[in-house]
Amino acid sequence: MDNNLAVIYLSLLITLLSATAWFIFRQIIKTRQLESTFSKLQKKLSKEKGTALEYYQLGSIYLDKKLFSQAVTQLQNALKAPDLEGEENIALVYNALGFAYAALEQYDLAIRQYKEALKYKPDYVTALNNLGFVYERKKLTSQALEVYEEALKYEPNNQTAKKRAESLRKRVVMPA
Repeated sequence: MDNNLAVIYLSLLITLLSATAWFIFRQIIKTRQLESTFSKLQKKLSKEKGTALEYYQLGSIYLDKKLFSQAVTQLQNALKAPDLEGEENIALVYNALGFAYAALEQYDLAIRQYKEALKYKPDYVTALNNLGFVYERKKLTSQALEVYEEALKYEPNNQTAKKRAESLRKRVVMPA
């Protein structure tokens, strides 16, 4: 009986260690690929003009690395790129740019970028949630609530908008 228990514990330990090693290995591979892409894009874009996609990708990597000022520059370059096409793509870049400005606590610029994203794609729920967040940061509670409710019209099960709208309703509506 004790022998079987030891085998079970050893099997569980080996399984747990194997799973952990697999996840660590996957993370290392993803990180190396990201760093390789980052390095290639930096080298290329420092020497020559790139495509909107390349500027967007580099900007996104800067966002992931929390290098927001550098992200702003790359995302602005993406917007200026002549090959940027499609309203959804344009909205995506404006939303990312808004995110970078919000992270830099430049909320008025962030609001402008989110509104631009919504001009191109009015049902862009992520941009609506981001806009609501910035309105909250600026203590514009009623505007934030309005934006979250707009997000819920497009995506009724959006958890972010649901939670934030519920919280804001408590602040806006006075108890009787």
